Amino acid sequence: MKYIIIIILACFTVVITSAQNPLVVPPALTGTTFNLKIQNGTTQFYPGINTPTYGINGALLAPTLIVNKWDWVTMNVSNTLTGFGNSTTIHWHGLHLPAADDGGPHQVIAQEGTWSPRFQILNNAGTFWYHPHGDGKTDLHVSKGLAGMIIIKDSTEAALMLPRTYGVDDFPIIVQTKSFDILNQIAIATEADTALCVNGTMSPYLNAPAQIIRLRLLNGSSMRTYNFGFTGNKTFKMIAGDAGLLDKPITLTRIRLSPGERAEILLDLTGLNGQTINLYSFSSELPNGIYGAKTVRSMMGGTIPEYSDNPLNGKDFSVLQINVVDQTSNPITDFPNTLTVNNPWKNYSVSRNFVLQPDSMMSGLGMVAGPFNINGAHFDMNRINVTTYLNTTEKWRITNNTGIAHPFHKHDIHFYLLNINGGAVPDYEKGKKDVVLVMPMQYVEFITKFEDFADESIPYMYHCHLLHHEDDGMMGSFRVIDTTSTSVEEQSQSNISIFPNPVSLTLNIKLQGDDIAGEIKVLNLLGTIILSKNINNNSSATVDVSGLSGGVYVAQIQSGNKTITKKFIKQ
Repeated sequence: MKYIIIIILACFTVVITSAQNPLVVPPALTGTTFNLKIQNGTTQFYPGINTPTYGINGALLAPTLIVNKWDWVTMNVSNTLTGFGNSTTIHWHGLHLPAADDGGPHQVIAQEGTWSPRFQILNNAGTFWYHPHGDGKTDLHVSKGLAGMIIIKDSTEAALMLPRTYGVDDFPIIVQTKSFDILNQIAIATEADTALCVNGTMSPYLNAPAQIIRLRLLNGSSMRTYNFGFTGNKTFKMIAGDAGLLDKPITLTRIRLSPGERAEILLDLTGLNGQTINLYSFSSELPNGIYGAKTVRSMMGGTIPEYSDNPLNGKDFSVLQINVVDQTSNPITDFPNTLTVNNPWKNYSVSRNFVLQPDSMMSGLGMVAGPFNINGAHFDMNRINVTTYLNTTEKWRITNNTGIAHPFHKHDIHFYLLNINGGAVPDYEKGKKDVVLVMPMQYVEFITKFEDFADESIPYMYHCHLLHHEDDGMMGSFRVIDTTSTSVEEQSQSNISIFPNPVSLTLNIKLQGDDIAGEIKVLNLLGTIILSKNINNNSSATVDVSGLSGGVYVAQIQSGNKTITKKFIKQ
């Protein structure tokens, strides 16, 4: 392993000392129908060395999708990957959409298959992304190149004086590190992620106009957190986080982004024609415990093997060289004073606790290297970990009982941070978020609301966005149930009443005009009989459901020659 690292270190020295390659700006696709082909490719990260990669509509990475709020879009995603077992998925990270269209591990795209979800864009303007989310293959497929940016536009953002000409004064910046083995194949689950890429470009430089430019920063790495800043601690304005605009621009010299997080920043290059500045990661300033800091060490003394051999860890390094060139014909030269109005929820009716922990609490190595779980369980395709209800506002507390920081990501619905380990939330993290970095032996609390979409059978995910942690099972699922909806079958059976619904202990069943004759059966959604009770010629009955786990069930009642069914929710 150390031999491999030494080889890569020689290449890395070139990366940080001389920007040699123009930054590739991914092509932009617009409209409402997008044809996306997942395919094999070959990329030369190093001159003369061909490395097998994956891409969407190309050899590496994916086009940027530019869409408008309220549009209905169709995503025709075809999987042409070759090789054994290369089914995949595509998850629309940060988008608010039905569970069936979310692209988690339950929406598999088989080899030679096509998946065509159609959904409405409901998010406000912001920067999002798309990438695979397969069961056990996320790290491999993202590392090999399957990732792309989504830009959403709306009327609020359009009314602001902001740079928004794609590739001219508004730039996608997808930052990733990669590892290579001795055969120049992309490797995963290794500490040798020393090859730094921006938009898939090694040693990149960007020619940017001498005016205010917009950088859409995305940490698309499998593991590494970045602490972004510029040459000479030059200030910049943050205008948006994970899920949209902030209330007003925030002046910063640093912004920390963990895997999956995004930020939109404005950088003023006015009057700097002919000069060069660099976007850096000031990783020497990262607190220990974050992947990318100098040290990741548990209180029991465990460290990640070979972590200290990586020359990026705990060091400051250049991410992108920016060469300042002439202004465009219509430059933006002033910062806006206000952006939008966020309205965080204030009250919640449900509190939930999620504990991130190692499988072995007795191992110092396990505290930092894993495997890890959430609430004592690994991901199971056939298990629903959490059932919640439409239009419910909840507080989630995420407690990290490990020696390494974990970026926690929740699908579908954004959230607002309430506190970090009981303390204040930094201004740059007060906007809408879908990823939050939880430090070792600390907790965060956020408020969230389950709006618009419910599905009794298809769940959404929550998970650690360190990708090999996710692949190793550090993930759970949640289902959103609509308690107000009634199926056509149930509407025709209005002579039955079931209450309370949801129920905790005892379910009451009452018929109007008929008697219950025979068994009352309680079935799960797979049709399995969970319990039954004999009733003879009575118009009402009670059933003890206190022993059932939380979820959706079906009560089946026999009345004469009729079988009546009614759904209920066990809390």
